[in-house]
Amino acid sequence: MTQAPAAPKAARRRHDREIVALAVPAFGALVAEPLFVMADSAIVGHLGTAQLAGLAVASSLLMTAVSVFVFLAYATTAAVARRVGAGDLQSAIRQGMDGIWLALLLGAAVIAIVLPTAPALVELFGASHTAAPYAITYLRISSLGIPAMLVVLAATGVLRGLQDTKTPLYVAVGGFVANGALNAGLVYGVGLGIAGSAWGTVIAQLAMAAVYLVVVVRGARHHGASLRPDAAGIRACAQAGAPLLVRTLSLRAILMIATAVAARLGDADIAAHQIIISLWSLMAFALDAIAIAGQAIIGRYLGADDAQCARDACRRMVQWGIAAGVALGLLVIVSRPLFIPLFTNDQAVQHVALPALLMVALSQPICGIVFVLDGVLMGAGDGPYLAWAMLATLAVFTPVALLVPVFGGGLTALWGAMTLMMTVRMLTLWLRSRSGRWIVTGATR
Repeated sequence: MTQAPAAPKAARRRHDREIVALAVPAFGALVAEPLFVMADSAIVGHLGTAQLAGLAVASSLLMTAVSVFVFLAYATTAAVARRVGAGDLQSAIRQGMDGIWLALLLGAAVIAIVLPTAPALVELFGASHTAAPYAITYLRISSLGIPAMLVVLAATGVLRGLQDTKTPLYVAVGGFVANGALNAGLVYGVGLGIAGSAWGTVIAQLAMAAVYLVVVVRGARHHGASLRPDAAGIRACAQAGAPLLVRTLSLRAILMIATAVAARLGDADIAAHQIIISLWSLMAFALDAIAIAGQAIIGRYLGADDAQCARDACRRMVQWGIAAGVALGLLVIVSRPLFIPLFTNDQAVQHVALPALLMVALSQPICGIVFVLDGVLMGAGDGPYLAWAMLATLAVFTPVALLVPVFGGGLTALWGAMTLMMTVRMLTLWLRSRSGRWIVTGATR
């Protein structure tokens, strides 16, 4: 018997349409998140240096707290997509509601921790005496919006699992516009200063969460899904998210170690590193958009017991990841002499940044593969493997990075260590994808 091609042209075109339809809106929603911080910085920056410094410390703490719980989106996407593939929309939305209830519980716990410990947290992050009062004010007020932020994460996962990335884009854009208008009005119009910026952000976050809840509740009622909290379902969501929490914390540790090493290299190196990590993060959004499409598509195919389509989609998304990585790498190489001067006129910083950026450019195809396979395995619910793989990557990266100041090479060597880190991730994810052990079909893993 002649075997049919694994991914004929018609199938590739179908996969391409699905990837584009999910990835493009997802990219827009991802980019909207850092725009919140940029808008707050632009508005608060005109109040004074101390206020801006306070915002920088408080927003770093808040973003760290929220990024730790990003598993609410990832785990929910995979679980909901599986049930969508199985044709059980009622169970899919019920699963999503469990994730939202978990988000509310975690958000309440974070508020209970942050409100009394805000001064200590601000001091731990090294805020100056002049900036600390502003940081504490912003942190305490903004912490009230954390439950809403976590609900947004979980509800985004629900909609992604339902193969809808357009609604999160619309909500993100609307939230960005509302945040800017509220901040400007409360900071300058009402004269609340940095507290006005915090309240404006909280109100915008609550509005975004409310819109998501309306959409999800409407879907739950349409399909007859219960809205009540279910202890077993919430526990299941937490258990599914725990390995992804380990993965996220390991990745955050890698980025923190890289920043700490760059700081030891000197002022020019840490300044250049800050510029490069900003660009690296922006390019990661583009690649992460494909990964988000992968989570939704792979989960749906596995839920529908279609292992072959899951393999074909994985193969096609890897090709997309490589192509996107090559394109981004070439863009960095071409724009290097133009990009750095946008951030600094310091010749020493430019001298350090240019060769390190070349290393970043060369690593982008590797990053493309990593982000896509990460999304594929998340969509398959393969969280435990992702956790162990990231812990192994952390174990390899840490000694190499810490030896950079000892053996020299400066920032370029540090980004060589970052490239090694991504290569290790690529190998661990590629071996898993080749093994086929991630392919577990059915409505639940």
